[in-house]
Amino acid sequence: MATKKKNKVAIKAISLAVLIALIAVGIWLAPYFATGAPGDGMIKLRKGSTIEAATESIATNIDTQFAQRVGKLLSMTGADLSNRQGAFKVLKGDSPFKVMRLLRSGAESGIRFTFNNVRTREEFAERWGSKFMLGKDEMLRVLNDPIALTGMGRTPDNVTAMLLPDSYEFYWDITPTEFLVKMKGYYDKFWNEERISKARKLGLTPDQVAVIASIVEEETAKADERPKVARLYLNRLKANMPLQADPTVKFAIGDFTLKRITNAMTRTVSPYNTYVNPGLPPGPIRIPEKASLDAVLDAPDHNYIYMCAAEDFSGYHNFAVDYGTHMANARRYQAALNARGIK
Repeated sequence: MATKKKNKVAIKAISLAVLIALIAVGIWLAPYFATGAPGDGMIKLRKGSTIEAATESIATNIDTQFAQRVGKLLSMTGADLSNRQGAFKVLKGDSPFKVMRLLRSGAESGIRFTFNNVRTREEFAERWGSKFMLGKDEMLRVLNDPIALTGMGRTPDNVTAMLLPDSYEFYWDITPTEFLVKMKGYYDKFWNEERISKARKLGLTPDQVAVIASIVEEETAKADERPKVARLYLNRLKANMPLQADPTVKFAIGDFTLKRITNAMTRTVSPYNTYVNPGLPPGPIRIPEKASLDAVLDAPDHNYIYMCAAEDFSGYHNFAVDYGTHMANARRYQAALNARGIK
């Protein structure tokens, strides 16, 4: 009997010890399974990355304590991250254990890239470079390289016509060339048979539509006025008149902040200056929105060939069929500029 009692006591003691041990392990493991990331973030790794590099990226983009927990799990499981490359998305509430498994599996996440209101190749490269692994300089190198663009039927002057502002998703380690090939695919889908047919009726190629749309966007920020402005430039082209678009002078000079274009400025030597050169510039002076492309394709008929900013500074314009009316509009606008001391 005494032996049985001793055995029961021993079993109870062992059971209690095991229970205490399990509780202790549970308490120790709880932060790795039950606690979540305090916010969304991206972990970005290049090939050759170490656990330390991953931990640093998590600390920088999410949280230091959370990073330490993920790093410890990676070390405990003997993770090898040397072949991992890409961005790995962490959502608020994800546990360290889940993130550890994510990094071990190599399930790369896409990067959301939205761009609009971009003028130059340099501006676009900067936007792109702030999102993707290879950075601004590598994108700019490709955008400025005629040989690299040949396979896409592009030149540095007209490559921006192929870039359609919108929201896209790509992997973080995409190369500039891979990105541009994908953008060409989106461009080809946008320019369906209906749009190409509309462009043909205007005597234009899709790229020429983009050039006009870019000028229209620079001329007016008013979306409801853009079709009207587009038709004005189409009228000028049809009449073999010089476009004489002030935004092309600003582009040629490299200063879009100019409020007033002088006669001296209109003589700036540049293939983009439509005061000096007949017809269209060799490429867009900004990356036009899809809606602006459609504004050119669907421009309503009218006979206006002159326009001048309205003297009330509303952002709209006064339009004219004849030069005399245009000059009267221009004098009112110039007087308004003088009254405000704008030079």
